Amino acid sequence: MLYVFDTNSIRVLGNYYPERFPTFWRRFDEAVHEGRVVSVREVLNELEKQSVAPWLLQWVQAHRSSFLLPDAAETEFITQIFRVPHFQTLIGEMQRLRGYPVADPFVVACARVRDGCVVTEEAARPNAARIPNVCDHFGVRCTNVEGFLREIGWEF
Repeated sequence: MLYVFDTNSIRVLGNYYPERFPTFWRRFDEAVHEGRVVSVREVLNELEKQSVAPWLLQWVQAHRSSFLLPDAAETEFITQIFRVPHFQTLIGEMQRLRGYPVADPFVVACARVRDGCVVTEEAARPNAARIPNVCDHFGVRCTNVEGFLREIGWEF
């Protein structure tokens, strides 16, 4: 199974300090190296603009190749997401006005096209334009970091 990580889930991993959780990071790095864990370039852009722990930012930058650019099929799927008027609010007004990166539609598209599972800390809310709502609408699997750890059977 391919897991596509959203920005907020990578930020959660920032609580797993490498010197305290070396086994986790060995396993996670292996999953990234094997291509079982990926993200998208817009997540990388969001993380570089946000305030994250320096060590996590270094890890992200050292693994730039796992932050994928969208292919043609993903780009086409993003247009399908935005054909749903309600999901057009995935891009907030401030993000549009300031030119901030917006990863959500790219994360969902990557998981959909590559038959993967989105990993996000967002929760579905009725009538909301959140990643779990978009995933549910288009039949894309979605979980959070805890669900990811449970699905792959990691215990520490």
